[in-house]
Amino acid sequence: MRRFLLVFGLVVLVIAGGVAYFADSDPDGLDAVTQQGCEVVQTDRGEQLTGHCIAQNTQEHALSGGPLADYTVGGDDRWTGLAGVIGAVVTLIAAGGLFWGLRRRTGSE
Repeated sequence: MRRFLLVFGLVVLVIAGGVAYFADSDPDGLDAVTQQGCEVVQTDRGEQLTGHCIAQNTQEHALSGGPLADYTVGGDDRWTGLAGVIGAVVTLIAAGGLFWGLRRRTGSE
């Protein structure tokens, strides 16, 4: 079982670190739908929306300035793989902790 968990963990880390670089920078389905009726225009202050769409009512997330915001580390796109690995490790720890805490216990423990 220990060998399986080690191999599983290594595979997860390789996939999280490698596949993260292939993530599409285009908006996902939800972003695309909320931007219908608008056009994204580059300005001195960054991207701005012109027209009328739902996305004009959005606000920045409270953690948008955080160290792992936008799937990067410190805003640097070169570290996208590291952000994927950190996310995978945090998820594995959280899931492992939940499974360990909620496991069925026998009377001898």
